[in-house]
Amino acid sequence: MAARIHPTAIVEPGARLGADVEVGAYAFVGADVTLGDRTKVLHHATVEGRTETGPDCEIHPYALIGGRTQDLKARPGRPGLRIGARNVFREYVSVHLGTQEGEWTVLGDDNVLLAYSHIAHDCVIGSHLVMSSHSAVAGHVHVGDHVNIGWNAGIHQFCRIGDHAMVAACSKCVQDVPPFVIADGNPCETKMINVVGLKRSGFTDEEVATAKTLHRIFYRDGLNTTQAVEKARTLPEASGRIVKAFLEFAAASKRGLA
Repeated sequence: MAARIHPTAIVEPGARLGADVEVGAYAFVGADVTLGDRTKVLHHATVEGRTETGPDCEIHPYALIGGRTQDLKARPGRPGLRIGARNVFREYVSVHLGTQEGEWTVLGDDNVLLAYSHIAHDCVIGSHLVMSSHSAVAGHVHVGDHVNIGWNAGIHQFCRIGDHAMVAACSKCVQDVPPFVIADGNPCETKMINVVGLKRSGFTDEEVATAKTLHRIFYRDGLNTTQAVEKARTLPEASGRIVKAFLEFAAASKRGLA
Protein backbone atom coordinates (compact mmCIF):
# COMPACT_ATOMS: atom_id res chain seq x y z
CA MET A 1 0.00 0.00 0.00
CA ALA A 2 1.26 3.48 -0.81
CA ALA A 3 2.21 5.93 1.92
CA ARG A 4 -0.59 8.00 3.43
CA ILE A 5 0.48 11.62 3.86
CA HIS A 6 -1.75 14.23 5.49
CA PRO A 7 -2.27 17.32 3.30
CA THR A 8 -0.65 19.58 5.90
CA ALA A 9 2.47 17.43 6.31
CA ILE A 10 5.77 18.32 4.61
CA VAL A 11 7.66 15.48 2.98
CA GLU A 12 10.67 16.89 1.16
CA PRO A 13 11.62 15.62 -2.29
CA GLY A 14 14.14 12.79 -1.95
CA ALA A 15 12.62 11.23 1.17
CA ARG A 16 12.11 7.48 0.78
CA LEU A 17 8.92 6.10 2.32
CA GLY A 18 8.24 2.38 2.59
CA ALA A 19 4.94 0.61 2.08
CA ASP A 20 1.97 1.67 4.22
CA VAL A 21 3.87 4.53 5.93
CA GLU A 22 1.70 7.15 7.64
CA VAL A 23 2.70 10.82 7.99
CA GLY A 24 0.32 12.84 10.14
CA ALA A 25 -0.83 16.43 10.21
CA TYR A 26 1.91 19.10 10.28
CA ALA A 27 4.64 16.47 10.49
CA PHE A 28 7.98 17.01 8.74
CA VAL A 29 10.08 14.40 6.90
CA GLY A 30 13.41 15.59 5.49
CA ALA A 31 14.96 14.89 2.12
CA ASP A 32 17.60 12.42 3.41
CA VAL A 33 15.16 10.33 5.46
CA THR A 34 14.28 6.69 4.82
CA LEU A 35 11.20 5.36 6.64
CA GLY A 36 10.66 1.60 6.87
CA ASP A 37 7.42 -0.13 6.01
CA ARG A 38 4.40 0.66 8.20
CA THR A 39 6.26 3.34 10.15
CA LYS A 40 4.01 6.04 11.61
CA VAL A 41 5.10 9.67 11.93
CA LEU A 42 2.31 11.20 13.98
CA HIS A 43 1.13 14.80 13.88
CA HIS A 44 3.72 17.53 14.55
CA ALA A 45 6.61 15.03 14.68
CA THR A 46 9.90 15.69 12.86
CA VAL A 47 12.26 13.21 11.19
CA GLU A 48 15.23 14.87 9.50
CA GLY A 49 18.90 14.46 8.64
CA ARG A 50 20.33 11.25 7.25
CA THR A 51 17.95 9.08 9.24
CA GLU A 52 17.02 5.50 8.39
CA THR A 53 14.31 3.60 10.27
CA GLY A 54 13.36 -0.02 10.08
CA PRO A 55 9.76 -1.19 9.79
CA ASP A 56 6.92 -0.61 12.24
CA CYS A 57 8.39 2.33 14.13
CA GLU A 58 6.20 4.93 15.86
CA ILE A 59 7.26 8.58 16.14
CA HIS A 60 4.87 10.49 18.37
CA PRO A 61 3.90 14.18 18.40
CA TYR A 62 6.69 16.74 18.81
CA ALA A 63 9.48 14.16 18.78
CA LEU A 64 12.66 15.19 16.89
CA ILE A 65 14.39 12.21 15.33
CA GLY A 66 17.62 12.87 13.44
CA GLY A 67 18.41 16.32 14.80
CA ARG A 68 21.90 17.75 14.33
CA THR A 69 24.42 16.87 17.02
CA GLN A 70 24.99 19.36 19.84
CA ASP A 71 28.69 18.45 19.88
CA LEU A 72 30.60 21.67 19.16
CA LYS A 73 33.26 19.69 17.25
CA ALA A 74 30.77 18.97 14.47
CA ARG A 75 31.68 20.06 10.94
CA PRO A 76 29.59 20.17 7.77
CA GLY A 77 28.85 16.73 6.39
CA ARG A 78 26.28 13.95 6.41
CA PRO A 79 26.52 11.94 9.64
CA GLY A 80 23.65 9.56 10.20
CA LEU A 81 21.13 7.89 12.47
CA ARG A 82 20.27 4.24 11.89
CA ILE A 83 17.19 2.84 13.69
CA GLY A 84 16.01 -0.76 13.72
CA ALA A 85 12.51 -2.20 13.75
CA ARG A 86 9.55 -1.56 16.05
CA ASN A 87 11.04 1.36 17.96
CA VAL A 88 8.66 3.72 19.75
CA PHE A 89 9.57 7.38 20.32
CA ARG A 90 7.05 9.11 22.55
CA GLU A 91 6.27 12.82 22.84
CA TYR A 92 9.20 15.28 22.72
CA VAL A 93 11.84 12.57 22.48
CA SER A 94 15.03 13.68 20.72
CA VAL A 95 17.62 11.43 19.05
CA HIS A 96 20.60 13.05 17.34
CA LEU A 97 22.76 12.16 14.37
CA GLY A 98 26.41 11.22 14.63
CA THR A 99 28.94 14.03 14.83
CA GLN A 100 31.14 13.79 11.74
CA GLU A 101 30.83 12.55 8.18
CA GLY A 102 30.61 8.76 8.22
CA GLU A 103 29.67 8.53 11.91
CA TRP A 104 26.33 7.11 13.02
CA THR A 105 24.09 6.98 16.03
CA VAL A 106 22.63 3.46 16.09
CA LEU A 107 19.55 1.96 17.74
CA GLY A 108 18.56 -1.70 17.60
CA ASP A 109 15.05 -3.15 17.68
CA ASP A 110 12.05 -2.95 20.03
CA ASN A 111 13.20 0.05 22.06
CA VAL A 112 10.70 2.30 23.85
CA LEU A 113 11.75 5.87 24.66
CA LEU A 114 9.27 7.66 26.88
CA ALA A 115 8.39 11.35 26.77
CA TYR A 116 11.17 13.97 26.91
CA SER A 117 14.01 11.43 26.92
CA HIS A 118 17.14 12.09 24.86
CA ILE A 119 19.80 10.05 23.04
CA ALA A 120 22.81 12.08 21.96
CA HIS A 121 25.25 11.80 19.07
CA ASP A 122 27.26 8.67 18.27
CA CYS A 123 25.53 6.42 20.79
CA VAL A 124 25.13 2.71 20.14
CA ILE A 125 21.91 1.42 21.68
CA GLY A 126 20.99 -2.27 21.70
CA SER A 127 17.51 -3.75 21.63
CA HIS A 128 14.63 -3.87 24.12
CA LEU A 129 15.67 -0.70 25.95
CA VAL A 130 13.01 0.98 28.08
CA MET A 131 14.09 4.58 28.69
CA SER A 132 11.87 6.51 31.07
CA SER A 133 10.74 10.10 30.84
CA HIS A 134 13.24 12.97 31.20
CA SER A 135 16.28 10.66 31.13
CA ALA A 136 19.27 11.46 28.95
CA VAL A 137 22.15 9.54 27.40
CA ALA A 138 25.15 11.67 26.47
CA GLY A 139 27.38 11.24 23.43
CA HIS A 140 29.27 8.02 22.59
CA VAL A 141 27.42 5.95 25.20
CA HIS A 142 26.96 2.22 24.54
CA VAL A 143 23.84 0.55 25.94
CA GLY A 144 23.32 -3.22 25.80
CA ASP A 145 20.16 -5.27 25.34
CA HIS A 146 17.19 -5.47 27.72
CA VAL A 147 18.29 -2.39 29.68
CA ASN A 148 15.97 -0.20 31.78
CA ILE A 149 16.90 3.45 32.38
CA GLY A 150 14.73 5.07 35.05
CA TRP A 151 13.07 8.46 35.18
CA ASN A 152 15.40 11.50 35.07
CA ALA A 153 18.59 9.41 35.01
CA GLY A 154 21.66 10.88 33.33
CA ILE A 155 24.37 8.82 31.64
CA HIS A 156 27.78 10.51 31.21
CA GLN A 157 29.45 10.49 27.79
CA PHE A 158 31.48 7.40 26.85
CA CYS A 159 29.89 5.28 29.59
CA ARG A 160 28.63 1.76 28.93
CA ILE A 161 25.54 0.04 30.28
CA GLY A 162 25.63 -3.76 30.20
CA ASP A 163 22.92 -6.18 29.13
CA HIS A 164 19.96 -6.67 31.47
CA ALA A 165 21.07 -3.81 33.72
CA MET A 166 18.81 -1.23 35.32
CA VAL A 167 19.78 2.36 36.12
CA ALA A 168 17.42 3.65 38.78
CA ALA A 169 15.49 6.92 38.66
CA CYS A 170 17.41 10.17 39.22
CA SER A 171 20.79 8.43 39.03
CA LYS A 172 23.94 10.18 37.78
CA CYS A 173 25.98 7.55 35.97
CA VAL A 174 29.66 8.44 35.45
CA GLN A 175 31.18 4.95 35.18
CA ASP A 176 30.30 1.72 33.39
CA VAL A 177 27.32 -0.22 34.76
CA PRO A 178 27.99 -3.97 34.46
CA PRO A 179 25.46 -6.40 33.03
CA PHE A 180 22.75 -7.93 35.23
CA VAL A 181 22.84 -5.30 38.00
CA ILE A 182 20.73 -2.50 39.41
CA ALA A 183 22.65 0.75 39.85
CA ASP A 184 21.44 3.78 41.78
CA GLY A 185 22.61 7.04 43.27
CA ASN A 186 24.61 10.21 42.62
CA PRO A 187 27.17 9.16 41.61
CA CYS A 188 25.61 5.90 40.47
CA GLU A 189 26.69 2.80 42.42
CA THR A 190 25.99 -0.87 41.81
CA LYS A 191 23.51 -2.00 44.46
CA MET A 192 22.28 -5.51 43.66
CA ILE A 193 21.49 -8.01 40.93
CA ASN A 194 18.49 -7.27 38.71
CA VAL A 195 16.73 -10.47 39.77
CA VAL A 196 13.29 -9.59 38.40
CA GLY A 197 14.70 -8.50 35.05
CA LEU A 198 16.79 -11.66 34.70
CA LYS A 199 13.88 -13.98 35.50
CA ARG A 200 11.63 -12.14 33.05
CA SER A 201 14.28 -12.71 30.39
CA GLY A 202 14.36 -16.45 31.01
CA PHE A 203 17.51 -16.85 33.10
CA THR A 204 17.44 -19.86 35.41
CA ASP A 205 17.57 -19.74 39.20
CA GLU A 206 21.10 -21.14 38.99
CA GLU A 207 22.18 -18.33 36.66
CA VAL A 208 20.65 -15.73 38.96
CA ALA A 209 22.58 -17.28 41.86
CA THR A 210 25.78 -17.05 39.79
CA ALA A 211 25.11 -13.37 39.13
CA LYS A 212 24.70 -12.81 42.87
CA THR A 213 28.02 -14.56 43.47
CA LEU A 214 29.73 -12.27 40.98
CA HIS A 215 28.22 -9.23 42.66
CA ARG A 216 29.62 -10.35 46.01
CA ILE A 217 33.07 -10.96 44.51
CA PHE A 218 33.25 -7.58 42.78
CA TYR A 219 31.51 -5.43 45.39
CA ARG A 220 31.50 -7.13 48.79
CA ASP A 221 34.76 -9.05 49.17
CA GLY A 222 37.10 -6.05 49.33
CA LEU A 223 38.94 -6.94 46.12
CA ASN A 224 40.14 -4.61 43.42
CA THR A 225 38.90 -5.26 39.89
CA THR A 226 41.94 -7.32 38.84
CA GLN A 227 41.64 -9.54 41.91
CA ALA A 228 37.90 -9.92 41.43
CA VAL A 229 38.36 -10.97 37.81
CA GLU A 230 40.90 -13.62 38.79
CA LYS A 231 38.63 -14.99 41.50
CA ALA A 232 35.63 -15.06 39.14
CA ARG A 233 37.62 -17.09 36.63
CA THR A 234 37.97 -19.89 39.20
CA LEU A 235 34.22 -20.29 39.67
CA PRO A 236 32.68 -23.62 38.58
CA GLU A 237 30.27 -21.54 36.45
CA ALA A 238 33.09 -19.64 34.71
CA SER A 239 32.22 -21.11 31.32
CA GLY A 240 28.55 -20.08 31.58
CA ARG A 241 27.02 -17.06 29.88
CA ILE A 242 26.65 -15.01 33.08
CA VAL A 243 30.33 -15.10 34.08
CA LYS A 244 31.60 -14.79 30.51
CA ALA A 245 29.44 -11.73 29.78
CA PHE A 246 30.35 -10.04 33.06
CA LEU A 247 34.10 -10.60 32.65
CA GLU A 248 34.12 -9.52 29.00
CA PHE A 249 32.37 -6.31 30.00
CA ALA A 250 34.82 -5.67 32.87
CA ALA A 251 37.82 -6.30 30.62
CA ALA A 252 36.60 -3.73 28.09
CA SER A 253 35.87 -1.01 30.65
CA LYS A 254 37.80 2.24 30.26
CA ARG A 255 35.93 4.37 32.81
CA GLY A 256 35.90 1.74 35.54
CA LEU A 257 32.95 -0.16 36.94
CA ALA A 258 30.30 1.73 38.88
